[in-house]
Amino acid sequence: MPFRTIIEPFRIHSVAPLRMTTEAQRRNAVQAAGFNLFSLHSDDVMIDLLTDSGTGAMSRDQWAAIQHGDESYAGSPSYEIFRDAVQSLFPFKHVIPTHQGRAAEKIIFTVLGGSGRSIPSNTHFDTTRANIEYTGAAAVDLVIAEGRDPASLHPFKGNMDTAALDAFLAANRGAVPAVFITITNNSGGGQPVSLANLRETRAVCQRHGVPLFLDACRFAENAWFIREREPGQQERNVADIVRDMASLADGMTMSAKKDPMGNIGGWLAVNDDALAEQCRNLLILTEGFPTYGGLAGRDLEALAQGLKEVVDHDYLRYRIRSTAYLGDALLKSGIPVVQPIGGHAVYLDARSLLKHIAPLQYPGQALAVALYEAGGVRGCEIGTVMFGRQADGSEKAATLDLVRLAIPRRTYTQSHIDYVIEVCQQVAAQAQSLRGYRIVSEPKQLRHFTATFEPL
Repeated sequence: MPFRTIIEPFRIHSVAPLRMTTEAQRRNAVQAAGFNLFSLHSDDVMIDLLTDSGTGAMSRDQWAAIQHGDESYAGSPSYEIFRDAVQSLFPFKHVIPTHQGRAAEKIIFTVLGGSGRSIPSNTHFDTTRANIEYTGAAAVDLVIAEGRDPASLHPFKGNMDTAALDAFLAANRGAVPAVFITITNNSGGGQPVSLANLRETRAVCQRHGVPLFLDACRFAENAWFIREREPGQQERNVADIVRDMASLADGMTMSAKKDPMGNIGGWLAVNDDALAEQCRNLLILTEGFPTYGGLAGRDLEALAQGLKEVVDHDYLRYRIRSTAYLGDALLKSGIPVVQPIGGHAVYLDARSLLKHIAPLQYPGQALAVALYEAGGVRGCEIGTVMFGRQADGSEKAATLDLVRLAIPRRTYTQSHIDYVIEVCQQVAAQAQSLRGYRIVSEPKQLRHFTATFEPL
């Protein structure tokens, strides 16, 4: 387009109020929450960038689709509409709905996991890793070296290290039930995976007779990056690129609260009949009947419509550019962020900004709390709090200490993002005055959700 201004490809149809708070109110609120931003009441948050999962705005047509929902316990036509929408992009034989992505992970890893087994990925995210480790299996990360360097400008930093994967599968023959690849790579900064890398990963898996699965939460954003950055893909339709990605896999897990534009929902899809039967048996035990899987018919219909909207080129162009708008502004301000800018979020490099705070004093948590206190902006620590605790109970520094500012879909305007930029600039100017934190209490798994902290 000939103009610099990024305009939203939609009009605002309904609005929700923001409660304007003072810094003193926010300091009291976060202290009462044990300095854990997950424990804040959402009314005390002005700009909520904690996650893009289930926090976006549904469209007019999605709300209309809700009215078509059929709530029959078994055989609902809403399931058929949902299934057909999924298979139009991901033509796997069996589509099993779940109430959200971690339910799909729980089911598939209950079947595939177990003591003595390992499941490699480019980078597992928090619930994926926890569900694998809960079964006694090991979650192994094999991202390329550039994916561990926040400043690297590699266009596909989410790529699997296929040489390392090949060696790992050879060394662990018979102990790897599946390989997973996350698109985009959330833990590594929302970085995409190239189509070429997916093909190479598939070839490695085939040589070793191991199935390949997609953790496909942000598949459309990944496909857009392929279209923008990968040679030979520039004139292609995003939906066709998605189908190419799906054709290289044997199955997938999905949180439909991301790219499919839902406030709730997910699915598990596989080609293998026997695996599907095992998964459906667990679905009935934990989620519901196979044609609703923990969702209402109206949710299934809304997701089907969301799958049509998310591959629209006007939407994706806006989505990726508006996220980059935030990242580019922070870079110009001298604030270190993971580069290139990802699709769904901007990741502040807390370890680089707060060099005086050791990783085991949680620089990401210190930065996230400071952003909230200064301007009511809620982000999410992606670092040693989230990933530092090991399966044996020990603790070590994570590869990166980041603060993710995840942008909910179709929710905030440019003026909201301009405000976030100002808050980040103010906090960065006072970075040397920030202190680290220690954990006061924590659960054994997924501690970042419910741990309590105190400043050092």
